[in-house]
Amino acid sequence: MSLPHAIMTSLLEKPCTGAELARRFDKSIGHFWQATHQQIYRELARLQDAGLIAACGLATARGSRRHFQVLAAGRTELERWSRAASDPRPVRDELLVRVRAAAVLGTVDLRAEILRHQALHENALARYLAIAARDFAAVPRSRRDELQYAVLRAGIVFEESWLAWCRETLDSSG
Repeated sequence: MSLPHAIMTSLLEKPCTGAELARRFDKSIGHFWQATHQQIYRELARLQDAGLIAACGLATARGSRRHFQVLAAGRTELERWSRAASDPRPVRDELLVRVRAAAVLGTVDLRAEILRHQALHENALARYLAIAARDFAAVPRSRRDELQYAVLRAGIVFEESWLAWCRETLDSSG
């Protein structure tokens, strides 16, 4: 995934300031694609320089703030990127390498770390389920809602899979 495309997606959902985008990013796309606020601001500048987004000033009580929106060229680029093929990414998780190392060493007990990860995945799953209950309880849903829910379901299934792995690994490791 590409950070510029994630940013343009978020801006198409709702044009906003950089600060609002960073907050929204943390609460939505940020569940699936991590970026610091500094990376987001740097990418906003690049997108603007490339003519894919525009910033216009908004008068506020504290002065003027730049409000970003996607331009036609940005929408065209996002459509092109959305249609492009991409291969699944391999799992890359440090815990899995640690488990492999513990197997080779035979002297390392990872139960506490696996339990910690299990709790983290339980918390993430609870957040996703709360979002599903809050934002997607209504049926029928629009196509847009169905696609957004599909992304959320991927997160839910991902967390459920990790929880199953944690339980199995804890059960088999004694």
